[in-house]
Amino acid sequence: MKDKSLSTPAHNVKIIAQSGNVTLKGAVKTDAEKQAIESKAAQIAGEGKVNSELQVTPAK
Repeated sequence: MKDKSLSTPAHNVKIIAQSGNVTLKGAVKTDAEKQAIESKAAQIAGEGKVNSELQVTPAK
């Protein structure tokens, strides 16, 4: 994703596509990043075809 507003961890999210469904795995820094990535995936794959396993892990 070429969105400069996302953190480095958000750019490193794993995207797994299988049988028309998409699974997102990894860590992001904020809920807003999580929602942005999930929304973009849903736009591309279609509503109901995205399984998000993203975890919000804020910087310490």
